[in-house]
Amino acid sequence: MCKVVAPRPSGHSPAHLLTSLADLLQAWLPEQRWFAGKGRRVTDLSLLSVTELHPACLHLLISTGDGSSPSRPGDCYQLLLGVGEVLPPRLAHARIGRASQGPLAGLTVYDALQEPRSADLLLERLRTPGTAGPLRFERDAKVTVPAGLTPRLLDVEQSNTSHVYGNAYILKIFRRVRPGINPDLEVPWALARQGCTRVPAPVAWFRTSEPLPATLGVLQPFLPDAVDGWTLALESLTAGRDFREEAYELGRATAEVHLALAAAFALGAPTADGNRRLAAAMIERLDTTSRSVPELLPHVDGLRGAFDELAALDSGRPVQRIHGDLHLGQVLWAGERWSVIDFEGEPARPIAERRQPQSPVRDVAGMLRSFDYAARSRHPWRPEWARRCRDAYCAGYAVQARWDPRAQGALLRAHETDRAVYEALYEARHRPDWLPVPMAAIARLAEHAPSSSGGPHTPVPSFHSFHSAQGG
Repeated sequence: MCKVVAPRPSGHSPAHLLTSLADLLQAWLPEQRWFAGKGRRVTDLSLLSVTELHPACLHLLISTGDGSSPSRPGDCYQLLLGVGEVLPPRLAHARIGRASQGPLAGLTVYDALQEPRSADLLLERLRTPGTAGPLRFERDAKVTVPAGLTPRLLDVEQSNTSHVYGNAYILKIFRRVRPGINPDLEVPWALARQGCTRVPAPVAWFRTSEPLPATLGVLQPFLPDAVDGWTLALESLTAGRDFREEAYELGRATAEVHLALAAAFALGAPTADGNRRLAAAMIERLDTTSRSVPELLPHVDGLRGAFDELAALDSGRPVQRIHGDLHLGQVLWAGERWSVIDFEGEPARPIAERRQPQSPVRDVAGMLRSFDYAARSRHPWRPEWARRCRDAYCAGYAVQARWDPRAQGALLRAHETDRAVYEALYEARHRPDWLPVPMAAIARLAEHAPSSSGGPHTPVPSFHSFHSAQGG
């Protein structure tokens, strides 16, 4: 254990404390998986709030910028920092650095979210609601969380940090913080009130009231025996096993969640003007992305065609709250049943935008892209596997929702195209070796294709008719 001799932050202004931390954080932050400013130096750093959770652990909200524009708002990040004289070898990977000046001079600073003691503290705070400075810890009064659950850090690549407690609960801590209630709290809570069992209901959460109200973390039940859809799909591909039945059931699960969302939140009527605005936003994202990903440039004109088709639509499906970032990594298979998780949406987009009603076709398009991603991640590429999964998924969705997303051809193609453009930007920034995966879809989508793969009068099949048609 670290010997803690750090001064209490209450005796120092945030600016004073920042003299100890600024150099360390400017070097450390760009190396973190969850840091959004990849490729940019952190030149502007300000401390928005400091709360002492215990003498060895400081909760910080910091704002970062790159100095490129005085008017550009900085990103806000949540940190738990441990401070001590000596860092034990088991926490060497969490080391941020040794402060050379300010109130922490001579002390080692580390990421306390890598430390079981700090994870224990967070769970205890959530078990017994209350406040700590601007922090508010709250829970569902109908649920009692037991004490003494052993924490473990979820060792997966993600944009947040999660701890699993006793294989019973999972606490997601949002690293990048946006003002407002996070959809990953708001939506599962609303679905629980609707009786939807496809989504684990929030048990407890914590938030801040300063500098602006924001959600900081959510505790939910953990499904210890579950396998995420991405892993399951890759296992199917590796074993040469059919995945159509799972895809069909996943389509039904998606539609079930969409129906519950439509009941929990207000619907919006589709309009021609709304389609034009949506298409314009997609074109703007395409133009912006093509300036950062030159591989897109030969396909820009073809991709615009999908958005032009969308702009010409007079109507479409009603808009509603949706998942917003649906793919195989956001669904869990346990007990022959799918659950849907991670309703945060695309973290790069403002929360207000993520909370806006959208077409459920966007979620469908995200999952269709995910089947293609899985198929292309294994060699040789098996396009027939992806095609069958896509058809099975849409068939399952149609049975539950009573409408077939394939009949919304122009809308589906536009959302698939927009998703592929997003993927190209993501891969170019974070995983350049994966860029050929979305680029293959972009080349296909850029070609002129019929506006509907299923036709405007596609019948809604039963599972048995679907299964027979696929030779099952």
